[in-house]
Amino acid sequence: MSSAPARYPAPAFDVFNVYFERIYDPTIHVAFTFDGALDAGALRKATERLIASDPYLRSRFAEADGRPIWEEIPAGEWERAFALFPAGEDVILPPPPLDVRAGPQVRVGLYQRREGDLVTVTCHHGFCDVAGVMALARQLFAAYRGILEDPDFRPAPVGPYDRSTDRILALYSDEERKRVFAEEEPFVDRWRFPVERAGRGTPRIASRTLAPERLGRIKAFGKEHGATVNDILIGAFFLALLRVRDDPSDWGAPRSILTSADLRRRYPGCRAEELPVNLSIAYEVTISAGEGACLRDVIGRVTAITTRRKARNLGLASILLYEEVLAGGVPAVRAFYDEMLGRYQASGLKNPVLSNIGIIDPGDYLPVPGKGGTTLGLRDIQLIPCLSWPYTFLMTASTFRGRLTVTTTYEEGPYSTATVERFLGYVDGYLP
Repeated sequence: MSSAPARYPAPAFDVFNVYFERIYDPTIHVAFTFDGALDAGALRKATERLIASDPYLRSRFAEADGRPIWEEIPAGEWERAFALFPAGEDVILPPPPLDVRAGPQVRVGLYQRREGDLVTVTCHHGFCDVAGVMALARQLFAAYRGILEDPDFRPAPVGPYDRSTDRILALYSDEERKRVFAEEEPFVDRWRFPVERAGRGTPRIASRTLAPERLGRIKAFGKEHGATVNDILIGAFFLALLRVRDDPSDWGAPRSILTSADLRRRYPGCRAEELPVNLSIAYEVTISAGEGACLRDVIGRVTAITTRRKARNLGLASILLYEEVLAGGVPAVRAFYDEMLGRYQASGLKNPVLSNIGIIDPGDYLPVPGKGGTTLGLRDIQLIPCLSWPYTFLMTASTFRGRLTVTTTYEEGPYSTATVERFLGYVDGYLP
């Protein structure tokens, strides 16, 4: 008789990011473009052994007695974590979504191409955020290097680790928590990205990559106005939304976007730098601008808001909200999302989201050996963000070797590709 599978509690951030599937596809991909060929067998082994080393990677999301859990799956099911696409086959991006309820919680795709292999590392946001995917990719390539040096190499095993936000909560007294929760203003959806219709469509990616000298101009503009690169991105994103909507009712009226923050940077003591966990939150930025406004007209207000938010207990209210809802069990989480989805469908409004990933350092992943003992170079690292359909709309930004890239993943049909491309052109145009 087989023993029951090992189970581990799923914390609130994991649960809420799983259930965001109600309004978009929470799968995240990172694509690594190399200048040569990798050893497919070694990469497959690296994937399998990495999964074997981490009890959460080898688990599926499930529910038991009304509580969310991570439940380990049989080793025979780990083979889903690696996919090989031989040269000559079409490279279709974005890759398919990852099933968080089937596991394992990572999928590696190797696309063999004559000009250089492409490797995708895929996770579900219910398992980890973008920083977590990046940490997992570092572990993957470290395991791949180790196997090529020693075929018996295995990553050091880890036991069940703390995936919760308890370390952050412990920094605040009960009185501070109550005060912060009471003072937090709820999100108000005031507009949406233009849509053709509701429903689902065909997954697409659209992006713009700026030349390195553009980033220098952006930083110079920021220095002049006391703004960060993220502040400038928020301003350009906001103005591009005004432009693509072309709705006179937006002029001079308060309009909001959501932007993200990584709590690892805010709370270094949370000890999650190399763990694939969820520690990202979103907060609202609400400003207004008149017809014909430019970046100089809005950057001061953006910077004032982000500076104020970062000076306060950033993320604490989100943690408290998630913990409070989850205290009612999974049915309470479902009801929370039912209400959210119903509100979007009734109003047709959903504030767009901007997430700035920051600088992606190729040195975090190199060296990567290739076939025959060669050393491969990295041509590009591209984030492929969560897939949007109405009324959600997400744009991400990341920087690789001085090149700033803005990307959106969306479903064509509900969204017009021409409108999305025009919008990214506006973002480009508003950046210095």
